[in-house]
Amino acid sequence: MFARIVTMPLKPGSTSEYAKATEKDVIPLLRKHKGFMDQIGLVTADGKSALGISLWDSKESAEAYSRSGYADVMKALDKVVAGPAQLQLCEVTNSTAHKIAAALAAGASPVSRS
Repeated sequence: MFARIVTMPLKPGSTSEYAKATEKDVIPLLRKHKGFMDQIGLVTADGKSALGISLWDSKESAEAYSRSGYADVMKALDKVVAGPAQLQLCEVTNSTAHKIAAALAAGASPVSRS
């Protein structure tokens, strides 16, 4: 499983609008892409930055989304984002929701490829 972590500065006072746009616009866009599993939206305590963590079944799915859907998501967030976003692609090694650690310990792939 892979995660795309997008960090972006927010316009002042836009935390609730970020949450609404994520729920109304971003998540439906993500669901259209093969391999999408989950989305977590976070806002820092000071409200200056947001993090979007999307979970994907494979690195290939995450990279395909980067090429074909990411621009649409950022366009949907344009009214709340104050500057350029930064992206990290990470392998997920632990998740209480996905039982990844147990699969890795057993020597198996944590994500079924079927």
